Amino acid sequence: MRLGILGGTFDPIHLGHLRLAEEVGEGLKLERVYLVPAAWPPHKEIRPITPFPQRVAMARLAARESPLLDVHDLEGLRDGFSYSIETLKQFHSLFGSDLELFFILGMDAFVEIETWREYQDLFRYAHFVVIQRPGFPSRKLEPFLDSLGLGFERTSERNVFLGASGNKVLYMEATLMAISSTGIREKVAAGKSIRFLVPEGVRSYIVENRLYEKHGAS
Repeated sequence: MRLGILGGTFDPIHLGHLRLAEEVGEGLKLERVYLVPAAWPPHKEIRPITPFPQRVAMARLAARESPLLDVHDLEGLRDGFSYSIETLKQFHSLFGSDLELFFILGMDAFVEIETWREYQDLFRYAHFVVIQRPGFPSRKLEPFLDSLGLGFERTSERNVFLGASGNKVLYMEATLMAISSTGIREKVAAGKSIRFLVPEGVRSYIVENRLYEKHGAS
């Protein structure tokens, strides 16, 4: 079973998130890509965060756009910060020993992985799919992996590195969409349209629940 995970605050989820999940899932021939909203993200700036059930509801509305996508709320069932190591372990417990897991994140986040809890063990539980980001060219990936001292070696496949655990780090390019959740919140707070930035179901949910009207830019 080949599954992907795309985590995030998703406040709100937008078309950039969805396009990335779709492209990675299709490109790696994954059976499903799970959108996993963080209940309490440990690396985000301090600001009011929309309640977890509402962010999950928006993610579920968005996932309806593709048969490849689904949502899991497991991080909301744990106490404290939403640490990725715990999420990866839980996925293996839920889906069994034949699970092959692909953790999707941007290059900008990956180069900060040493600040993550038990980061050395993360690679035991999943392949890491590192997505291009402006200012982070692919040539920076190999020296960064070397600096971790975890025994990653270049393979015959382009931009694919094999770890001692047998899991890989793969660098992938994807359609870059200049959309941000912060920008969406700011537009709502300013009374501007967010059509074509989020799925229509998500836009309607934001309007109906009057999300971001007062705290869109905070």
